[in-house]
Amino acid sequence: MEGLEGLEDLARHWRGARSVVVLTGAGLSTASGIPDFRSPGGRWESYQPVPIQDFMASRAAREEYWRYKGETWALISAAQPNAGHLSLAELTRAGCLELLVTQNVDGLHARAGQPAERLVEIHGSDAAVVCMGCGARSPREAAQQEWEVGVATPECACGGPLKPATISFGQGLVAADLERAMRAAESCDLFVAAGTSLVVGPINQMLPLARSGGAATAILTASETPFDSECDWKLEQPLEALLPALARAVQSAQ
Repeated sequence: MEGLEGLEDLARHWRGARSVVVLTGAGLSTASGIPDFRSPGGRWESYQPVPIQDFMASRAAREEYWRYKGETWALISAAQPNAGHLSLAELTRAGCLELLVTQNVDGLHARAGQPAERLVEIHGSDAAVVCMGCGARSPREAAQQEWEVGVATPECACGGPLKPATISFGQGLVAADLERAMRAAESCDLFVAAGTSLVVGPINQMLPLARSGGAATAILTASETPFDSECDWKLEQPLEALLPALARAVQSAQ
């Protein structure tokens, strides 16, 4: 179901849902000025990803990784949550959203006020760094400052290499986060995918898992996804306008 009628019908279903789970992707943050990875002109056209195996084995690979991450941090840290992020946080605080799972590493959901206990950053966060030696985790700022003054590969006090706390190619997801996301999808009665192409596994399996558990499903994105023919609602309006309208409609009868 599409258009305004679809929005109102989805809102009615959302109001009556016992448990709503939302998965977000890069399309939610484009209105905040953060380019989509995969779209034409996106960051992957000019950047060759560094697999985790290369990062660990080669100083040159770590320098390349930090060059990219160091340069893009200025863009990410300057970005502000848009109306879509704020609306989802509002729905969570109102008790209308059980769990928000995001594929984004920009930290904008957290900065929008999404409660930490209702947020899973399945691909990690650029706002922190982790030592690949001892596992210590800390805010990004100190390592970033080191990189900006010429330290090509920031290191932990233990001597281990520091890495922005995102999931790199070849690196496994945090098992507890993945299990929590899948369990929530399996037990929800409404699953909403917003701004994601639903092509990245295994997290894209949240939608068919939710559907197999009897949940209604909605896809909010202008692009095609592998699950368009299976969902109950497909809404293509810009998320920075669609999500606030949806949040208002959901809460109108609360």
